[in-house]
Amino acid sequence: MKQFILVLIFSLAIASAYGQSKGVELSHYIFPEFTQGTVLMKSGQEFKTLLNYNSLTEEMIFDDKGKKLAIGKEDKERVDTVYIMNRKFFMLNDRFVELLHRSGFELYAEHRCNVKYPGKPAAYGGTSETTSVSSYSGIYSGGIMYELKLPDGYIIKPYTNYWLKRDGELRKFVNMKQLTKLFDDKKDLIREYLRTHPVEYEDQESLVQMIGFLESN
Repeated sequence: MKQFILVLIFSLAIASAYGQSKGVELSHYIFPEFTQGTVLMKSGQEFKTLLNYNSLTEEMIFDDKGKKLAIGKEDKERVDTVYIMNRKFFMLNDRFVELLHRSGFELYAEHRCNVKYPGKPAAYGGTSETTSVSSYSGIYSGGIMYELKLPDGYIIKPYTNYWLKRDGELRKFVNMKQLTKLFDDKKDLIREYLRTHPVEYEDQESLVQMIGFLESN
């Protein structure tokens, strides 16, 4: 019954998945499987259901008796927070982002990925790879992209954009160079910190620690 109510609230948003094609597990979902989570609405209502985030479609997906459905565009505005395995997701710029830190400053991760379509036959027995818009139609057909597995041949490359909110201003950075530019007045502190603390762009905890150091000095 709860799942039925949830489907009504979310207006049976986007497509369900069809077929059980074989494939290799790829990282177009944040979690390796759909996991019991909680959707907290701005009204205060809570719904528990199987959830996962699809970084290819950039949608929060829930599983309704085997059907993969996305929270619809209009209904996303009614959602306050999505909780999955002690991780929190909020709406930012019309998409869900993950909260990494909120104390003195706020840091959010925007999970995305690129897909490379299986190569097409080319001359001399080779293949040609493409990432053109037309290639995506092949993934959309039949709801393939909503499955945890894609057919053999697809190449998924996940990446993360970060959003930093400090002093009431929200700024985006996509690499370490852009992050350091956000603290342009603390170049000496940054050099000092990096000499003794390894910081990796994909290591979220190291980013939080570095930003915390810069904020407190």
